[in-house]
Amino acid sequence: MAHIDWKPNRDLDIPIQVQIIEYIKEKIKNGEWTIGTKLPSQRKLAELFEVNRSTVVSALGELAADGLLETKTGSGTTVSNTTWNLLAAPSPDWQNYVQSGMYEPNFKLIQAINLAEADTSVIRLGTGELAPELLPSEEITSLLHIADTIPLGYSEPKGSYALRLQLSRYLQSRDIHVSPAAILITSGSLQALQLIAGGLLAKGSTILYESPSYIQSVPVFQSAGTNIFGLAKKDIDITQQIRQYMRTSDVALFYANPTFHNPTGRLWNQAERQRLLLACRQLSLPIIEDDAYYDLWLDAPPPPPLKALDTQGNVLYTGSFSKAVSPGIRIGWIAGPESVIDRLADSKMQTDYGASSLSQYVAERWLATGIHLRAAEKIRTNLRKRRDAVLQLLQDHFNEIASWDKPQGGFYIWLRLQQSVPIHTLFEKALQQGILLNPGQIYDRNDSHHLRISYSYASIDQLEYALRQLASLIRSIQK
Repeated sequence: MAHIDWKPNRDLDIPIQVQIIEYIKEKIKNGEWTIGTKLPSQRKLAELFEVNRSTVVSALGELAADGLLETKTGSGTTVSNTTWNLLAAPSPDWQNYVQSGMYEPNFKLIQAINLAEADTSVIRLGTGELAPELLPSEEITSLLHIADTIPLGYSEPKGSYALRLQLSRYLQSRDIHVSPAAILITSGSLQALQLIAGGLLAKGSTILYESPSYIQSVPVFQSAGTNIFGLAKKDIDITQQIRQYMRTSDVALFYANPTFHNPTGRLWNQAERQRLLLACRQLSLPIIEDDAYYDLWLDAPPPPPLKALDTQGNVLYTGSFSKAVSPGIRIGWIAGPESVIDRLADSKMQTDYGASSLSQYVAERWLATGIHLRAAEKIRTNLRKRRDAVLQLLQDHFNEIASWDKPQGGFYIWLRLQQSVPIHTLFEKALQQGILLNPGQIYDRNDSHHLRISYSYASIDQLEYALRQLASLIRSIQK
Protein backbone atom coordinates (compact mmCIF):
# COMPACT_ATOMS: atom_id res chain seq x y z
CA MET A 1 0.00 0.00 0.00
CA ALA A 2 1.33 3.44 -0.95
CA HIS A 3 2.31 5.55 2.04
CA ILE A 4 1.25 9.20 1.92
CA ASP A 5 2.61 11.88 4.27
CA TRP A 6 1.96 14.93 2.08
CA LYS A 7 -0.83 17.50 1.73
CA PRO A 8 -1.50 20.10 -0.99
CA ASN A 9 -0.33 23.62 -0.22
CA ARG A 10 -3.38 25.89 -0.29
CA ASP A 11 -1.19 29.01 -0.30
CA LEU A 12 0.14 28.26 -3.79
CA ASP A 13 -1.47 29.56 -6.96
CA ILE A 14 -1.37 26.03 -8.40
CA PRO A 15 -4.81 24.33 -8.29
CA ILE A 16 -5.16 21.61 -5.64
CA GLN A 17 -6.02 18.96 -8.23
CA VAL A 18 -2.86 19.75 -10.22
CA GLN A 19 -0.74 19.50 -7.05
CA ILE A 20 -2.17 16.04 -6.35
CA ILE A 21 -1.50 14.90 -9.91
CA GLU A 22 2.10 16.16 -9.80
CA TYR A 23 2.68 14.56 -6.40
CA ILE A 24 1.58 11.13 -7.64
CA LYS A 25 3.56 11.54 -10.87
CA GLU A 26 6.68 12.37 -8.87
CA LYS A 27 6.24 9.28 -6.70
CA ILE A 28 6.01 7.11 -9.82
CA LYS A 29 8.82 8.91 -11.63
CA ASN A 30 11.20 8.47 -8.68
CA GLY A 31 10.44 4.78 -8.46
CA GLU A 32 8.93 5.01 -4.99
CA TRP A 33 5.60 3.71 -6.27
CA THR A 34 6.39 0.89 -8.66
CA ILE A 35 4.10 -1.07 -10.97
CA GLY A 36 1.37 -2.76 -8.97
CA THR A 37 1.58 -0.42 -5.97
CA LYS A 38 -1.92 -0.02 -4.55
CA LEU A 39 -3.20 3.42 -3.56
CA PRO A 40 -5.54 4.05 -0.62
CA SER A 41 -9.26 4.26 -1.38
CA GLN A 42 -10.69 7.46 -2.81
CA ARG A 43 -12.33 8.22 0.53
CA LYS A 44 -9.03 7.69 2.37
CA LEU A 45 -7.10 9.80 -0.15
CA ALA A 46 -9.59 12.64 0.29
CA GLU A 47 -9.07 12.38 4.03
CA LEU A 48 -5.27 12.34 3.74
CA PHE A 49 -5.18 15.24 1.27
CA GLU A 50 -7.91 17.10 3.18
CA VAL A 51 -9.91 17.71 0.01
CA ASN A 52 -13.31 16.79 -1.39
CA ARG A 53 -13.61 13.30 -2.80
CA SER A 54 -14.60 14.76 -6.17
CA THR A 55 -11.15 16.41 -6.39
CA VAL A 56 -9.48 13.03 -5.83
CA VAL A 57 -11.73 11.32 -8.39
CA SER A 58 -10.84 13.94 -11.02
CA ALA A 59 -7.10 13.68 -10.30
CA LEU A 60 -7.10 9.88 -10.45
CA GLY A 61 -9.13 9.99 -13.64
CA GLU A 62 -6.58 12.20 -15.36
CA LEU A 63 -3.71 9.97 -14.23
CA ALA A 64 -5.58 6.92 -15.46
CA ALA A 65 -6.11 8.61 -18.82
CA ASP A 66 -2.34 9.14 -19.02
CA GLY A 67 -1.83 5.44 -18.42
CA LEU A 68 -0.21 5.86 -15.02
CA LEU A 69 -2.98 4.41 -12.88
CA GLU A 70 -5.54 1.70 -13.30
CA THR A 71 -8.78 1.42 -11.36
CA LYS A 72 -10.77 -1.80 -11.13
CA THR A 73 -14.06 -2.26 -9.31
CA GLY A 74 -13.51 -4.23 -6.13
CA SER A 75 -9.71 -4.07 -6.19
CA GLY A 76 -9.07 -0.33 -6.07
CA THR A 77 -6.47 1.82 -7.83
CA THR A 78 -2.94 0.69 -8.62
CA VAL A 79 0.07 2.00 -10.51
CA SER A 80 -0.50 0.74 -14.05
CA ASN A 81 1.85 -1.48 -16.04
CA THR A 82 1.16 0.61 -19.14
CA THR A 83 4.29 2.22 -20.59
CA TRP A 84 4.22 5.99 -20.26
CA ASN A 85 6.44 8.82 -21.42
CA LEU A 86 8.21 9.49 -18.10
CA LEU A 87 9.88 6.08 -18.15
CA ALA A 88 12.79 5.43 -20.44
CA ALA A 89 12.30 1.66 -20.17
CA PRO A 90 9.87 -0.71 -18.45
CA SER A 91 10.60 -1.00 -14.71
CA PRO A 92 11.16 -4.34 -12.96
CA ASP A 93 8.07 -6.10 -11.68
CA TRP A 94 8.81 -5.20 -8.07
CA GLN A 95 5.34 -6.31 -6.99
CA ASN A 96 6.27 -9.87 -7.89
CA TYR A 97 9.43 -9.57 -5.80
CA VAL A 98 7.45 -8.12 -2.90
CA GLN A 99 5.06 -11.06 -2.93
CA SER A 100 7.83 -13.64 -3.28
CA GLY A 101 10.03 -12.73 -0.31
CA MET A 102 10.67 -15.28 2.42
CA TYR A 103 9.42 -13.01 5.22
CA GLU A 104 5.71 -13.24 5.86
CA PRO A 105 4.03 -9.80 5.94
CA ASN A 106 2.51 -8.51 9.16
CA PHE A 107 -1.25 -8.70 9.52
CA LYS A 108 -3.00 -5.66 8.05
CA LEU A 109 -4.18 -4.67 11.53
CA ILE A 110 -0.61 -4.69 12.85
CA GLN A 111 0.60 -2.65 9.87
CA ALA A 112 -2.11 -0.11 10.63
CA ILE A 113 -1.00 0.04 14.29
CA ASN A 114 2.65 0.49 13.31
CA LEU A 115 1.73 3.43 11.09
CA ALA A 116 -0.60 5.04 13.62
CA GLU A 117 2.00 4.87 16.40
CA ALA A 118 4.03 7.49 14.54
CA ASP A 119 1.19 10.00 15.00
CA THR A 120 1.95 11.90 18.21
CA SER A 121 -1.63 13.13 18.46
CA VAL A 122 -2.96 9.59 18.93
CA ILE A 123 -3.45 8.10 22.41
CA ARG A 124 -1.68 4.72 22.32
CA LEU A 125 -3.91 2.66 24.57
CA GLY A 126 -2.25 -0.69 23.92
CA THR A 127 1.42 0.16 23.34
CA GLY A 128 3.91 -2.18 24.99
CA GLU A 129 6.66 0.21 25.95
CA LEU A 130 7.46 2.75 28.62
CA ALA A 131 6.27 6.32 28.20
CA PRO A 132 9.02 8.79 27.24
CA GLU A 133 8.84 10.42 30.68
CA LEU A 134 9.50 7.04 32.34
CA LEU A 135 12.63 6.32 30.33
CA PRO A 136 15.91 6.82 32.25
CA SER A 137 17.33 9.39 29.83
CA GLU A 138 19.42 11.26 32.40
CA GLU A 139 20.99 8.10 33.80
CA ILE A 140 21.97 6.81 30.36
CA THR A 141 23.33 10.22 29.37
CA SER A 142 25.46 10.26 32.51
CA LEU A 143 26.96 6.88 31.60
CA LEU A 144 28.15 8.25 28.28
CA HIS A 145 29.53 11.44 29.86
CA ILE A 146 31.77 9.56 32.30
CA ALA A 147 33.15 7.14 29.73
CA ASP A 148 36.91 7.18 29.24
CA THR A 149 36.73 5.36 25.93
CA ILE A 150 33.66 4.12 24.12
CA PRO A 151 33.97 0.97 21.98
CA LEU A 152 33.03 1.65 18.38
CA GLY A 153 34.36 -1.45 16.61
CA TYR A 154 32.78 -4.88 16.10
CA SER A 155 32.39 -7.08 19.15
CA GLU A 156 33.13 -10.80 19.27
CA PRO A 157 30.52 -13.24 17.85
CA LYS A 158 28.69 -13.80 21.15
CA GLY A 159 28.75 -10.11 21.99
CA SER A 160 30.76 -7.98 24.39
CA TYR A 161 32.46 -10.19 27.00
CA ALA A 162 32.14 -7.42 29.59
CA LEU A 163 28.36 -7.29 29.05
CA ARG A 164 28.02 -11.08 29.10
CA LEU A 165 29.96 -11.17 32.37
CA GLN A 166 27.63 -8.58 33.91
CA LEU A 167 24.58 -10.47 32.66
CA SER A 168 25.96 -13.69 34.09
CA ARG A 169 26.25 -12.00 37.49
CA TYR A 170 22.91 -10.23 37.19
CA LEU A 171 20.97 -13.38 36.27
CA GLN A 172 22.14 -14.95 39.54
CA SER A 173 19.57 -12.67 41.22
CA ARG A 174 16.97 -14.75 39.36
CA ASP A 175 18.61 -18.01 40.52
CA ILE A 176 19.95 -18.56 36.99
CA HIS A 177 23.57 -19.69 36.88
CA VAL A 178 25.12 -19.42 33.42
CA SER A 179 28.64 -18.47 32.42
CA PRO A 180 29.44 -15.72 29.90
CA ALA A 181 30.21 -18.45 27.37
CA ALA A 182 26.58 -19.61 27.55
CA ILE A 183 25.14 -16.16 26.73
CA LEU A 184 24.60 -14.56 23.33
CA ILE A 185 23.88 -10.82 23.00
CA THR A 186 21.14 -10.07 20.46
CA SER A 187 19.66 -6.94 18.91
CA GLY A 188 16.51 -7.18 21.02
CA SER A 189 14.51 -10.25 22.01
CA LEU A 190 12.78 -10.47 18.63
CA GLN A 191 16.11 -11.18 16.99
CA ALA A 192 16.62 -13.95 19.53
CA LEU A 193 13.47 -15.64 18.20
CA GLN A 194 14.59 -15.07 14.61
CA LEU A 195 17.96 -16.69 15.28
CA ILE A 196 16.35 -19.69 16.96
CA ALA A 197 13.82 -20.09 14.14
CA GLY A 198 16.43 -19.86 11.40
CA GLY A 199 19.37 -21.51 13.16
CA LEU A 200 17.83 -24.45 15.01
CA LEU A 201 14.48 -25.46 13.51
CA ALA A 202 13.77 -27.62 10.48
CA LYS A 203 11.20 -26.41 7.97
CA GLY A 204 7.78 -27.89 8.60
CA SER A 205 8.32 -28.41 12.33
CA THR A 206 5.79 -27.14 14.86
CA ILE A 207 6.10 -24.71 17.76
CA LEU A 208 3.54 -24.94 20.54
CA TYR A 209 2.65 -21.93 22.67
CA GLU A 210 0.15 -20.69 25.21
CA SER A 211 -2.66 -18.95 23.35
CA PRO A 212 -3.19 -16.02 22.98
CA SER A 213 0.42 -15.00 22.46
CA TYR A 214 2.81 -12.29 21.35
CA ILE A 215 4.36 -14.64 18.78
CA GLN A 216 1.07 -14.75 16.92
CA SER A 217 1.57 -11.03 16.23
CA VAL A 218 5.08 -11.39 14.74
CA PRO A 219 5.32 -14.00 11.95
CA VAL A 220 8.95 -14.82 12.75
CA PHE A 221 8.46 -18.60 12.90
CA GLN A 222 6.18 -18.74 9.87
CA SER A 223 8.81 -16.87 7.84
CA ALA A 224 11.28 -19.61 8.73
CA GLY A 225 8.93 -22.25 7.31
CA THR A 226 7.71 -23.59 10.66
CA ASN A 227 4.17 -23.89 12.03
CA ILE A 228 2.80 -22.50 15.27
CA PHE A 229 -0.08 -23.97 17.24
CA GLY A 230 -1.68 -22.39 20.28
CA LEU A 231 -2.83 -24.24 23.37
CA ALA A 232 -5.53 -22.62 25.48
CA LYS A 233 -4.59 -22.37 29.15
CA LYS A 234 -8.05 -22.89 30.59
CA ASP A 235 -9.40 -25.67 32.78
CA ILE A 236 -7.22 -28.44 31.34
CA ASP A 237 -3.56 -28.43 32.36
CA ILE A 238 -1.48 -27.17 29.45
CA THR A 239 1.04 -29.98 29.97
CA GLN A 240 -1.69 -32.51 29.17
CA GLN A 241 -2.36 -30.69 25.92
CA ILE A 242 1.35 -30.78 25.05
CA ARG A 243 1.45 -34.56 25.59
CA GLN A 244 -1.65 -35.08 23.48
CA TYR A 245 -0.39 -32.93 20.61
CA MET A 246 3.03 -34.57 20.52
CA ARG A 247 1.44 -37.98 19.90
CA THR A 248 0.37 -36.88 16.43
CA SER A 249 2.70 -34.05 15.37
CA ASP A 250 6.38 -33.27 14.93
CA VAL A 251 6.81 -30.68 17.68
CA ALA A 252 10.14 -28.85 17.84
CA LEU A 253 9.74 -26.74 20.99
CA PHE A 254 7.37 -24.96 23.37
CA TYR A 255 7.36 -21.16 23.59
CA ALA A 256 6.63 -19.98 27.13
CA ASN A 257 6.06 -16.51 28.56
CA PRO A 258 5.19 -17.43 32.17
CA THR A 259 6.02 -14.13 33.88
CA PHE A 260 3.58 -11.27 33.19
CA HIS A 261 2.49 -12.84 29.95
CA ASN A 262 2.03 -10.73 26.82
CA PRO A 263 -0.83 -9.95 26.16
CA THR A 264 -2.79 -11.33 29.14
CA GLY A 265 -0.49 -10.19 31.98
CA ARG A 266 -0.88 -13.63 33.55
CA LEU A 267 1.70 -14.96 36.05
CA TRP A 268 2.32 -18.73 36.23
CA ASN A 269 2.71 -19.99 39.78
CA GLN A 270 5.57 -22.18 40.96
CA ALA A 271 3.65 -25.46 40.62
CA GLU A 272 2.65 -24.67 37.02
CA ARG A 273 6.24 -23.92 36.11
CA GLN A 274 7.49 -27.13 37.64
CA ARG A 275 4.83 -29.20 35.84
CA LEU A 276 5.68 -27.66 32.48
CA LEU A 277 9.40 -28.17 32.92
CA LEU A 278 8.94 -31.78 34.06
CA ALA A 279 6.61 -32.62 31.18
CA CYS A 280 8.91 -31.10 28.56
CA ARG A 281 11.91 -32.82 30.10
CA GLN A 282 10.17 -36.19 29.93
CA LEU A 283 9.18 -35.53 26.31
CA SER A 284 12.66 -34.20 25.38
CA LEU A 285 10.92 -31.02 24.23
CA PRO A 286 13.02 -27.82 24.44
CA ILE A 287 11.50 -24.63 25.84
CA ILE A 288 12.02 -21.03 24.80
CA GLU A 289 11.37 -18.92 27.89
CA ASP A 290 10.63 -15.29 27.03
CA ASP A 291 11.24 -13.31 30.22
CA ALA A 292 11.23 -9.69 29.06
CA TYR A 293 9.02 -8.45 31.94
CA TYR A 294 10.64 -10.16 34.94
CA ASP A 295 11.90 -6.94 36.58
CA LEU A 296 8.52 -5.22 36.25
CA TRP A 297 6.75 -6.89 39.19
CA LEU A 298 4.40 -4.57 41.03
CA ASP A 299 3.11 -6.40 44.11
CA ALA A 300 5.73 -9.05 44.87
CA PRO A 301 8.70 -10.61 43.06
CA PRO A 302 7.61 -13.43 40.72
CA PRO A 303 8.58 -17.08 41.16
CA PRO A 304 11.97 -18.08 39.76
CA PRO A 305 12.08 -18.45 35.96
CA LEU A 306 11.86 -21.87 34.33
CA LYS A 307 15.57 -21.52 33.58
CA ALA A 308 16.30 -21.36 37.32
CA LEU A 309 14.72 -24.83 37.68
CA ASP A 310 16.47 -26.23 34.62
CA THR A 311 19.31 -28.60 35.47
CA GLN A 312 19.54 -30.38 32.10
CA GLY A 313 19.88 -27.55 29.61
CA ASN A 314 16.27 -27.86 28.46
CA VAL A 315 15.50 -24.12 28.39
CA LEU A 316 16.66 -21.36 26.05
CA TYR A 317 16.23 -18.24 28.15
CA THR A 318 15.63 -14.94 26.37
CA GLY A 319 15.44 -11.47 27.86
CA SER A 320 15.70 -7.84 26.89
CA PHE A 321 16.44 -4.33 28.11
CA SER A 322 13.59 -3.00 25.94
CA LYS A 323 10.89 -3.17 28.62
CA ALA A 324 12.68 -2.24 31.84
CA VAL A 325 15.29 0.17 30.44
CA SER A 326 14.65 1.50 26.92
CA PRO A 327 13.38 0.06 23.64
CA GLY A 328 15.92 2.20 21.78
CA ILE A 329 18.91 0.36 23.24
CA ARG A 330 17.95 -2.75 21.23
CA ILE A 331 19.86 -5.19 23.43
CA GLY A 332 18.59 -8.62 24.37
CA TRP A 333 20.11 -12.01 25.12
CA ILE A 334 19.80 -15.78 24.89
CA ALA A 335 21.18 -18.08 27.60
CA GLY A 336 21.42 -21.81 26.97
CA PRO A 337 23.74 -24.75 26.30
CA GLU A 338 27.09 -23.59 24.94
CA SER A 339 26.79 -25.66 21.75
CA VAL A 340 23.47 -23.96 20.97
CA ILE A 341 24.84 -20.51 21.79
CA ASP A 342 27.84 -21.16 19.52
CA ARG A 343 25.52 -22.10 16.65
CA LEU A 344 23.29 -19.06 17.18
CA ALA A 345 26.32 -16.76 17.46
CA ASP A 346 27.50 -18.00 14.06
CA SER A 347 24.01 -17.33 12.64
CA LYS A 348 24.02 -13.84 14.10
CA MET A 349 27.37 -13.03 12.52
CA GLN A 350 25.83 -13.91 9.16
CA THR A 351 22.87 -11.63 9.93
CA ASP A 352 24.29 -8.35 11.26
CA TYR A 353 27.88 -9.01 12.39
CA GLY A 354 26.99 -8.26 15.99
CA ALA A 355 24.81 -5.95 18.04
CA SER A 356 25.69 -2.27 18.40
CA SER A 357 28.94 -1.89 20.36
CA LEU A 358 27.74 1.44 21.75
CA SER A 359 24.47 -0.07 23.00
CA GLN A 360 26.34 -3.02 24.51
CA TYR A 361 28.63 -0.61 26.34
CA VAL A 362 25.64 1.29 27.77
CA ALA A 363 23.98 -1.95 28.88
CA GLU A 364 27.18 -3.21 30.51
CA ARG A 365 27.68 0.05 32.44
CA TRP A 366 23.98 0.05 33.34
CA LEU A 367 24.41 -3.25 35.17
CA ALA A 368 27.95 -2.75 36.48
CA THR A 369 27.22 0.58 38.18
CA GLY A 370 24.06 -0.67 39.92
CA ILE A 371 21.85 1.91 38.21
CA HIS A 372 19.53 -0.84 37.00
CA LEU A 373 18.30 -1.78 40.46
CA ARG A 374 17.48 1.81 41.38
CA ALA A 375 15.90 2.60 38.01
CA ALA A 376 13.78 -0.57 38.08
CA GLU A 377 12.34 0.37 41.47
CA LYS A 378 11.49 3.85 40.19
CA ILE A 379 9.75 2.39 37.14
CA ARG A 380 7.81 -0.08 39.28
CA THR A 381 6.56 2.76 41.49
CA ASN A 382 5.28 4.68 38.47
CA LEU A 383 3.75 1.63 36.83
CA ARG A 384 1.99 0.69 40.07
CA LYS A 385 0.31 4.11 40.19
CA ARG A 386 -0.72 3.85 36.55
CA ARG A 387 -2.04 0.32 36.92
CA ASP A 388 -4.15 1.24 39.95
CA ALA A 389 -5.51 4.31 38.15
CA VAL A 390 -6.53 2.21 35.14
CA LEU A 391 -8.15 -0.42 37.34
CA GLN A 392 -10.28 2.33 38.90
CA LEU A 393 -11.15 3.74 35.47
CA LEU A 394 -12.20 0.30 34.29
CA GLN A 395 -14.38 -0.10 37.37
CA ASP A 396 -15.98 3.27 36.63
CA HIS A 397 -16.61 2.80 32.91
CA PHE A 398 -16.48 -0.91 32.01
CA ASN A 399 -18.07 -2.63 34.98
CA GLU A 400 -21.17 -3.69 33.06
CA ILE A 401 -19.62 -4.47 29.70
CA ALA A 402 -16.31 -6.19 30.43
CA SER A 403 -14.26 -8.20 32.91
CA TRP A 404 -10.56 -8.21 33.78
CA ASP A 405 -7.99 -9.42 36.29
CA LYS A 406 -5.59 -7.31 38.30
CA PRO A 407 -2.10 -7.78 36.82
CA GLN A 408 0.72 -8.35 39.30
CA GLY A 409 3.34 -6.94 36.97
CA GLY A 410 4.24 -6.08 33.41
CA PHE A 411 2.37 -3.58 31.24
CA TYR A 412 -0.99 -5.10 30.40
CA ILE A 413 -4.60 -5.67 31.41
CA TRP A 414 -6.44 -8.24 29.28
CA LEU A 415 -9.89 -6.70 28.95
CA ARG A 416 -12.63 -9.17 28.04
CA LEU A 417 -15.80 -7.69 26.51
CA GLN A 418 -18.97 -9.49 27.53
CA GLN A 419 -20.25 -9.26 23.95
CA SER A 420 -18.11 -9.71 20.87
CA VAL A 421 -17.64 -6.68 18.62
CA PRO A 422 -16.64 -6.26 14.96
CA ILE A 423 -12.96 -5.65 15.58
CA HIS A 424 -12.14 -3.62 12.48
CA THR A 425 -15.15 -1.38 13.05
CA LEU A 426 -14.13 -0.75 16.64
CA PHE A 427 -10.51 -0.16 15.64
CA GLU A 428 -11.40 2.37 12.92
CA LYS A 429 -13.97 4.25 15.00
CA ALA A 430 -11.58 4.47 17.96
CA LEU A 431 -8.78 5.73 15.70
CA GLN A 432 -11.09 8.40 14.33
CA GLN A 433 -11.42 9.62 17.92
CA GLY A 434 -7.65 9.63 18.35
CA ILE A 435 -7.43 6.32 20.26
CA LEU A 436 -5.15 3.52 19.06
CA LEU A 437 -6.18 0.02 20.17
CA ASN A 438 -4.45 -3.35 20.31
CA PRO A 439 -7.31 -5.79 19.69
CA GLY A 440 -7.11 -9.39 20.86
CA GLN A 441 -7.31 -10.52 17.24
CA ILE A 442 -3.61 -9.63 16.89
CA TYR A 443 -2.74 -12.36 19.40
CA ASP A 444 -5.45 -14.85 18.43
CA ARG A 445 -7.02 -14.49 15.00
CA ASN A 446 -10.38 -15.78 16.21
CA ASP A 447 -10.63 -13.39 19.16
CA SER A 448 -13.37 -10.77 18.99
CA HIS A 449 -13.80 -10.29 22.75
CA HIS A 450 -10.48 -8.94 24.05
CA LEU A 451 -8.44 -5.74 24.04
CA ARG A 452 -4.91 -5.38 25.37
CA ILE A 453 -4.92 -2.31 27.60
CA SER A 454 -1.49 -0.93 28.47
CA TYR A 455 -0.87 1.38 31.43
CA SER A 456 2.80 1.92 30.55
CA TYR A 457 2.66 4.51 27.78
CA ALA A 458 -0.29 6.92 27.77
CA SER A 459 -0.50 9.46 30.61
CA ILE A 460 -3.17 9.06 33.28
CA ASP A 461 -5.10 11.99 31.80
CA GLN A 462 -4.95 10.38 28.37
CA LEU A 463 -5.99 7.03 29.82
CA GLU A 464 -8.97 8.63 31.53
CA TYR A 465 -10.16 10.26 28.31
CA ALA A 466 -9.46 7.21 26.11
CA LEU A 467 -11.12 4.66 28.38
CA ARG A 468 -14.20 6.82 28.88
CA GLN A 469 -14.56 7.34 25.13
CA LEU A 470 -13.84 3.68 24.40
CA ALA A 471 -16.55 2.47 26.79
CA SER A 472 -19.08 4.78 25.15
CA LEU A 473 -18.01 3.62 21.68
CA ILE A 474 -18.30 -0.06 22.59
CA ARG A 475 -21.78 0.45 23.99
CA SER A 476 -22.90 2.23 20.82
CA ILE A 477 -21.53 -0.57 18.60
CA GLN A 478 -23.12 -3.33 20.69
CA LYS A 479 -26.61 -1.79 20.57
